[in-house]
Amino acid sequence: MSSKVDAFGTSYSLNKISEKNPIVFIHGVGLTKEIWEPQINFFKDYNTLTYDLLGHGKTPLKKSTVSFKDFSTQLVKLINELNFKKIHLVGFSLGALIARHFASEHKDKLSSLIMLGSIYKRTEEQKRVVRSSFEVAKMGRPASKQAALRRWLSEDFSKKNPDIYKKIYSILEKNKRVDFLKCYEIFVNYVDDDNMLKKINVNTLIATGENDVGSTPEMSRNLSKMIQGSKFVEIKRGKHLCGIECADDVNITFKKFIDQHND
Repeated sequence: MSSKVDAFGTSYSLNKISEKNPIVFIHGVGLTKEIWEPQINFFKDYNTLTYDLLGHGKTPLKKSTVSFKDFSTQLVKLINELNFKKIHLVGFSLGALIARHFASEHKDKLSSLIMLGSIYKRTEEQKRVVRSSFEVAKMGRPASKQAALRRWLSEDFSKKNPDIYKKIYSILEKNKRVDFLKCYEIFVNYVDDDNMLKKINVNTLIATGENDVGSTPEMSRNLSKMIQGSKFVEIKRGKHLCGIECADDVNITFKKFIDQHND
């Protein structure tokens, strides 16, 4: 799939093979649409759309600040330009937060919602850790990227898959630092809104890695309790980037859920 740019500057890649509702993937902070490669390859017989968030990859951030409203508006503009009436929305990490905001405001545009590696009500210790990581990231040193990858991937996977490790590191390294920090900051300071979550009325799957220390299974279980009728799945042996490290399990889990709601 080749990258294109919409009328508002969003870089995206689209695989359209039918008139069925597409699967739209939203990446996490500091990453790009490239991280969804295992999913795009798996869902090659489905309509799929990936895109770079504001301030990431090839999509510029033209404002001095950024908000979840900005991210939701970006997605609305993109799917409207592509004439999609309804979508299956998959969000990872920061992308999961964007997806939940979108779902609370635009349920008429969703066939299903999947949140992977989503935070929910961090403990004081978890807040301290993520703020510490943010302070390190502000220094722009290689150690911050290496630390992120240690949190996101198992040591065994990184050693056995050096090319994947290098690719993700390269994505992190290419970030425009000022824009990255603006986006990272709203993730670090995120405050959950239970009233917003209760507005989500769409087929919802919440998944996270068994060994994800930043977006724990406990968080996802509790998040699932806040969204009526939602389903929780724990990805065995997965850390934060389980969509890459445990791609087979994640893809099968996604497919089963999406196929159930592919209207």
